[in-house]
Amino acid sequence: MTISLLLILLVALPFVGAVVAAGLPRHARTSAAVLSWIVALASVVCLIVLWPRFQDGEILRLDIPWVPSLGLNLVLRLDGLSWLFSALVLGIGALVVLYARYYMSPKDPVPRFFSFLLAFMGAMQGLVLSGNLIQIVVFWELTSLFSFLLIGYWNQNPLAREGARMALTITATGGLALLVGMILLGQIAGSYDLDVVLAARDAILADPRHLWALGFILIGALTKSAQFPFHFWLPRAMAAPTPVSAYLHSATLVKAGIFLLIRFWPVFAETQMWLVVVGGAGLITLVVGAWTAIFQHDLKGLLAYSTISHLGLIVLLLGLGTELGAIAAIFHVVNHATFKASLFMAAGIIDHEAGSRDMRKLSGLFRFMPITATLAMVAAAAMAGVPLLNGFLSKEMFLAETVAEAGLHPLAAGLPIVATLASAFSVLYSLRFIHATFFGPAPTLLDRVPHEPPGWMRRPVEILVVLCLVVGIAPALTVGPFLRSAAVSVLGLDLPYYSLKIWHGFNLPLLLSVLALASGVTLYVLFGRRIHAGAGGGPLAVRWLNGGYLFEKTMTGVYRLAEAGTKWLGAGGVQQQLRAIILTAVAAVAAAAIWSGGVFVAEMPTPTGSASELAFVLLWLVGGACAIAAAWQAKYHRLAAVVLMGGAGLASCLSFLWLSAPDLAITQLLVEIVTTVLLLLGLRWLPKRLETIKVPERLQRRSRLRRRFDLVLAAIVGTGLAAAAYAIMTRPALMDGVSRYYAEQAYALAGGRNLVNVILVDFRAFDTFGEITVLGIVGLTVFILLRRFRPHDDSLPDPSQKRRQAAADRKREDRAEGDTLKETMLVPQVVMRWMFPFVILFAVHLFLRGHDLPGGGFAAGIALSVAFVLQYMASGARWVEDRLEIRPALWIGSGLLIATLAGVAAWMFGRPFLTSYFQYAELPLLGRVPIASALVFDLGVVILVLGATVMMLVALAHQSLRKPRQTETTDKGDGR
Repeated sequence: MTISLLLILLVALPFVGAVVAAGLPRHARTSAAVLSWIVALASVVCLIVLWPRFQDGEILRLDIPWVPSLGLNLVLRLDGLSWLFSALVLGIGALVVLYARYYMSPKDPVPRFFSFLLAFMGAMQGLVLSGNLIQIVVFWELTSLFSFLLIGYWNQNPLAREGARMALTITATGGLALLVGMILLGQIAGSYDLDVVLAARDAILADPRHLWALGFILIGALTKSAQFPFHFWLPRAMAAPTPVSAYLHSATLVKAGIFLLIRFWPVFAETQMWLVVVGGAGLITLVVGAWTAIFQHDLKGLLAYSTISHLGLIVLLLGLGTELGAIAAIFHVVNHATFKASLFMAAGIIDHEAGSRDMRKLSGLFRFMPITATLAMVAAAAMAGVPLLNGFLSKEMFLAETVAEAGLHPLAAGLPIVATLASAFSVLYSLRFIHATFFGPAPTLLDRVPHEPPGWMRRPVEILVVLCLVVGIAPALTVGPFLRSAAVSVLGLDLPYYSLKIWHGFNLPLLLSVLALASGVTLYVLFGRRIHAGAGGGPLAVRWLNGGYLFEKTMTGVYRLAEAGTKWLGAGGVQQQLRAIILTAVAAVAAAAIWSGGVFVAEMPTPTGSASELAFVLLWLVGGACAIAAAWQAKYHRLAAVVLMGGAGLASCLSFLWLSAPDLAITQLLVEIVTTVLLLLGLRWLPKRLETIKVPERLQRRSRLRRRFDLVLAAIVGTGLAAAAYAIMTRPALMDGVSRYYAEQAYALAGGRNLVNVILVDFRAFDTFGEITVLGIVGLTVFILLRRFRPHDDSLPDPSQKRRQAAADRKREDRAEGDTLKETMLVPQVVMRWMFPFVILFAVHLFLRGHDLPGGGFAAGIALSVAFVLQYMASGARWVEDRLEIRPALWIGSGLLIATLAGVAAWMFGRPFLTSYFQYAELPLLGRVPIASALVFDLGVVILVLGATVMMLVALAHQSLRKPRQTETTDKGDGR
């Protein structure tokens, strides 16, 4: 198995598993767990296979072209640091999957949970393996999105919704700042490639813009790693299921910010801004988190604030700017992930088997669940820094670094004192966790009798606790090689001396460690009972440092501002909003023209008075008359207005044909057909015209003024756009620019003679990909907006009577659906069904010829939509859905997937995304014919266009057959 394939599998496997898990039945808990565990285990195997491939600072890379001209490639990069973080993501992820199988209730939609979990695992894998700055940001935001879904998994719980909202708001805001910082950093370094950036340290620091880049990057890193003053979102996220807390908030999500800081440590660690911001944030977070954790009564709340404190410890080590500090930070990342994940799982077991996480209700659980209690006590001792456990080693390295830094700077003189105090607090809350939960009298306030969990639910905790012991006893043999590899990838081969021995003799760090242990025990003996009986947060627990209050006030202000803006902009409905947009655009164009000193005006050609020119003028006079008449008839007869709009559209089609643009003419004609049908279906739901009801004269006068203003505005905008279009089309240098390149290279590079289609599916295929994505979103949006819309009858004041009437309407709907349309059809039903195969054949003809002759995927998709419109007119929407088995949402997804796979296939041949390939092939009977891979992309376009159009058709058709609102009935002059 090649290195490239293994790197791709590390990122792709979790996402594939997430898609498969999402398709499992709601209650397939075991199947979803087995699938997720297999995915995680297979990824771990890939990682293990790759371990011998790089040593001593070697880097494994896979470059996949994306936008090479902009320096944007998909780069998978594996070094010692990313391997270590990837091992945490996958290893603890596999244990969490096993744990979640027994923790999650069968009543929950468990496959959805595992789908979110695997998707988050894939996002984390993409983040740690990214070798491109923009790619890092993309996966960074994906981790925020999937963590939002995981934290809010129990969406019926208001606390879960609020916690998810807060986490997404903070981390996504940091992600936007990170994007700005990465763009600045890439501009300074001259490349977005991570290796180039890391090698350009001197050039980056010599540029004054590096301070701005660093500032934005630090905002992203500190928000994600829950550092002061952004720390408050992490405790709120504890409303998530415990497997989520054990995974996201100990080993993955919060470690993403740490990973970013370590990754850019070689570039920025010696800057003054790094030392002040990173070191200061870490120091404050270390103390605030530890102090607040002491007073928490909820087990997960205590663990959340202790997590904040330990993250502050890691950030402080990185902020010291020393190489040994960076090594100690990496070491503590591993240790913290193991003992904190085991503690979260133990807390979940207690909650699962005892029914509570409140330490004031829990006591004496050792006699009911001795194995779980023993495991939790060992993990808590590791968190407290007890010797012979992994937490002791990295915490002693931390104390040693604070002592070493104390004499280098006056402000660092107090570091050993603060570090020892925070360590004492760590001992205090760890001791409280153990004593208040497992010792004392038997619990009397619980709703159930506690007992041990199923054996397999406890296995992940056992494995992690064993790792705490093994690493604590034999660190050099267990974690030593991996720590060295990670350190080399950050610091280079010339590493400073560090020792992973358990015993370093009697020295000051050991003395401080013993002092912290003794102080923590003493503080608990003196104040433990008072703390246990006090209110949550403590009398002096610096509640004012909890930014949750400030966050809520800020969000309230933002909501009020948004409401005021919506009220101001949307007070007049869609028309007022469009008017504001158009006026803004006109003002912007006018300002740009004034700023640039004028606009280019093409030289008007002299009319010759030929018959063709006169015919063209006559055509546009007819089109203009149709447009004006449509605007006028909209006031009296809306059906006539729609027909006249079609006439204006037909004039546009003929104009395209006249100007030698048959592709545009065909597409415009087909779009006009489908749009007219959809507008006819929507006419019924337009609001009642003011002219048909009695309104005050003042409102009628305002309406007339508004219409005149709209007429003037439309004339200005229309004239301006016409002039701009004419100036562009008559520009002498038009064919000397990009158009000439397209015309000359269309056949040579893309194998097509139809220039328009070649541009859409080859040269500008990524633009087309974005456009069809938007079209799919529009179709889904129309469906979502209309699916819950139920018009009511105001003549039925009694709610029960309304419900009976609605039930009767639904029963009558299936019977009346086809009959309602048949009564108004001018073409017999048999003719429409007879036309169906011929329209399909016409669509296939457009699709197959599009690369060389007028046609293409979009035109073929619209033509197929016309075929289904005919079937709807003949037999109704139910017949289209059931008899033809059209599932619009599935078609939209399938079309987008086919288009994506057509682009991804280019990567297998080392070409950029959506690069097409063409070749002549000898086919039986047909002879030598050109075959282009762009045909597959075009097929995706066809399917998506069909799905989006039919979805809008079906949504409008179903609504049009329901009973309309009484307030919307119109007079005989409406014609709807």
